Amino acid sequence: MNAAAPRTALLAVALGTAIAGFAVTPLTAAAKARPAAAASAVDIPFEEFTLPNGLRVVVHTDRKAPIVAVNIWYHVGAKDEPAGRTGFAHLFEHLMFQGSENHHGEFFEPFKQVGATDQNGTTNTDRTNYFQNVPTTALDMALWMESDRMGHLLGAIDQAALDEQRGVVQNEKRQGENQPYGQVWDKLTRALYPAGHPYHHGVIGSMNDLNAASLDDVKTWFRTWYGPNNAVLVLAGDIDVATAKEKVARYFGDIPAGPSMAQPAVNVGQRPESTREVMTDKVPQARIYRAWNVAQVGTADIDQLQLFSQVLGGAKSSRLDQRLLHQEKLVDNIGTMVGPSQLGSNFIIMATVKQGVDPARVEAIIDEELKKLIAEGPSADELARGKTAFRAGFIRGIERIGGFGGKADALAECAVYEGDPGCFRTSLATIDKASIDDLKAVGAKWLGVGDHTLVVEPGERVALDELPSAKPAPFEVPAVDPKYGVLPSQVDRSAGVPQTASFPELKFPQLQRATLKNGTRVILAERHDIPVVQFSYEFAGGFTADQGRKPGTANFTMGMLDEGAGKLGSLAFADAADALGARLGAGASLDGANVYLSALKENLSPSLALYADVLRAPRFDQGEIDRIKATWIAGIKQEKVQPNAMALRVLGPLLFGKGHPYAIPFTGSGDEAAIESLTRDDLVTFHKEWVRPENATLIVVGDTTLKEIVPLLDRQLGDWKGEGAAPQVPAPVDVARPDKARVYLIDQPGAVQANLFAGEVVPSTRDAGATRFDIANGVLGGDFTSRLNMNLREDKHWSYGARSTAGGAFGQRTWMAIAPVQIDKTADALKEMQAEISQFASGQRPPSDAEVARIRNIQTLSLPGAYETASAVMNTIGGIVRYDRPDDYVFKRKAEIEAMTPAQVAEAAKTLDAAKLTWVVVGDLKQTEAPVRALELGEVVVIDGDGNPVPASK
Repeated sequence: MNAAAPRTALLAVALGTAIAGFAVTPLTAAAKARPAAAASAVDIPFEEFTLPNGLRVVVHTDRKAPIVAVNIWYHVGAKDEPAGRTGFAHLFEHLMFQGSENHHGEFFEPFKQVGATDQNGTTNTDRTNYFQNVPTTALDMALWMESDRMGHLLGAIDQAALDEQRGVVQNEKRQGENQPYGQVWDKLTRALYPAGHPYHHGVIGSMNDLNAASLDDVKTWFRTWYGPNNAVLVLAGDIDVATAKEKVARYFGDIPAGPSMAQPAVNVGQRPESTREVMTDKVPQARIYRAWNVAQVGTADIDQLQLFSQVLGGAKSSRLDQRLLHQEKLVDNIGTMVGPSQLGSNFIIMATVKQGVDPARVEAIIDEELKKLIAEGPSADELARGKTAFRAGFIRGIERIGGFGGKADALAECAVYEGDPGCFRTSLATIDKASIDDLKAVGAKWLGVGDHTLVVEPGERVALDELPSAKPAPFEVPAVDPKYGVLPSQVDRSAGVPQTASFPELKFPQLQRATLKNGTRVILAERHDIPVVQFSYEFAGGFTADQGRKPGTANFTMGMLDEGAGKLGSLAFADAADALGARLGAGASLDGANVYLSALKENLSPSLALYADVLRAPRFDQGEIDRIKATWIAGIKQEKVQPNAMALRVLGPLLFGKGHPYAIPFTGSGDEAAIESLTRDDLVTFHKEWVRPENATLIVVGDTTLKEIVPLLDRQLGDWKGEGAAPQVPAPVDVARPDKARVYLIDQPGAVQANLFAGEVVPSTRDAGATRFDIANGVLGGDFTSRLNMNLREDKHWSYGARSTAGGAFGQRTWMAIAPVQIDKTADALKEMQAEISQFASGQRPPSDAEVARIRNIQTLSLPGAYETASAVMNTIGGIVRYDRPDDYVFKRKAEIEAMTPAQVAEAAKTLDAAKLTWVVVGDLKQTEAPVRALELGEVVVIDGDGNPVPASK
């Protein structure tokens, strides 16, 4: 559940722009595509119907897995909130997970019992949506639940429910603001849109308005906006329209329509002049945001601006990347994005400036390159690569039926915003026929005067003032249009939630095997639902191969493999990949490394040629090494101001002790001095020793066969041979837990939240009891309904979410419990976490039958839908390879969980020892230190971001 930025489901991701905290990682460009095989048609076929009460239903059939995506969009968002009631749409999204008149308790509960996946809800400026994938046999349950909260919610909303979810939302707000650059979006929306514009305030609202919300206000909001005639329901997957008509009529047909609320008029808010402001924050480097208000969703202009964005800053060799990142080396990252919305959209450029560089230099170059692109337009090659990237992203996106950005989302969004569930076809056509002149014209029309520039500079964090709270105007819910009717009631809701009596069988693709001429083992899982083939070459080593090397060598070397290979430098190589619609990458993890390719079937052979160069002939050009080093070190400095990353950097060394291969930052980034000292020879040596075909496994998943793929692979890789003897990583040695608990405090001045971590070493992933421990962890903190989250979020409302997790490792694993909490509850939350862990591990509160059943169902009944995507299949095969598991591992693990007893889970819980935990608390020391010390959990030490003790201040 979250407040989401506006997005256009599949179309927004189609260009492949990766956004993490809005640090944009662009794509690529350079080299003409070879003639492709016949391009595969891409579409999402659908049928639709409307009930007498106005509920519009869209149905898409996809039989590849026995699951159905249930996705309902209400056409209400932050734009519809009156003055004095900001945040209502998002608050109500949370309230609708509280249960309903005929289901008492958390909305999630029945879904957990049937193994639902991808379940969530989001709110943005324009709409609120709720979605989940359920086994086909559980569709009646899902429709009963969604219809019960649509038609039978008000009686379940009381003051306690309102207070609970208000507290959760306020902690969600704090959590966002507590991140570096976390106040930027509120700053931008206030500057881009004048007071009174529906987009002036943030989706999450103001604390003042949330505190002022009354029970009557909330109920009036529901009566106004949540009728069936203001909703679109999409059912996608293992279903047909006849079944949908019968089931939707049964569960939703008797719900009366609500009032027909008018949507606000389109108001792009194109600004007459350019403005700028500067703010300071606890950040290591300046960041520039430059934003324009541009055309609304559903226009040719917004689609063409997506292509313009790709050329300007959405690819690895885009105009801005080439100039600022590669040539003049003034930024650590640069990117552009388009955020389509109903009333008007945003075009945004974001640049993280290198330390010591004047942001004004970067701003001047951004302006220069933007004006040049508007004046001259893109080259023919740039335009072609942008179109290919868009189409390739769409093809990959339609593999998923549900979840964020799946096919159900695309259909719902088109239906809500444009009245046509197939509007994505128009956008695809607009992109396909866009010309150089089109992009010149659309850039000139929208990206001139009228931008707002916000520069965030290192300094003190200054809390952003809340918007003033207005007194809401009186409001009466309008009458319902008499054209709407209802169907006779067919459901006795007093009987409760429909029970699911049977479940689909788990199906996992047959693993086919072959051996390449170079000795590499090939494992193929065929998937023919989309024309894409994925590859993952699995190698030993990983972070543990850094023993005797500089920390971070493995991860840095792997990350350099696609920064130029064979005859192509970094930019030319990236352009060649973009021209083919291919995605390549490489990376390391704790105990291994891999090199990845996702190739369109139509361009399989030339994509494999690029892949072979990445594996066999990375260039390691010194200029690229120097560039990546600078950006990598800047990334480490960013980690040291991000609260979660701070803790993850220090936990490894604290738990495993100096010299152990796992005593490293769990981010895998190493430290500044080690990265700075890396030489080209270091990288060449690591590649030579560890990236070699002998004893490696190549996983292939997708639209191919062994008969087809093995000859193609042998042609590119058959004569590849490693040099010298293959190295071996010594098995990690077990470490003892500390004699007693320890508490480490890291200062984050000005923080509005504290981030709490409890860590402990537990047995290896390969331990015979690993699965039992995973189920025990599920009861304690591995799921939304687990004890830690129910306590700190749902009961106390001190946190937006608390969880626990155990990573995978050859040696001892790291178990962690994690909770961001409002800072005035730091000590209280630590006390609650300690009590939950202690009572669970000691057997004082052993896992109940119901808790074990819930986690068992989550882990097993979700499996038929868990392998919907090729990447999910590939990840599971990767675990089979890495941990030397049998081919039928998923079936054996399922059987083990199904047979597991609460007594076995209780015994596994004893793996934890609450008296020997290592605690890390990141927060404002002035507010956290004294109350934490008063708890007397253990010895308290103040440390810095590198884990070094900080001398006590005098």
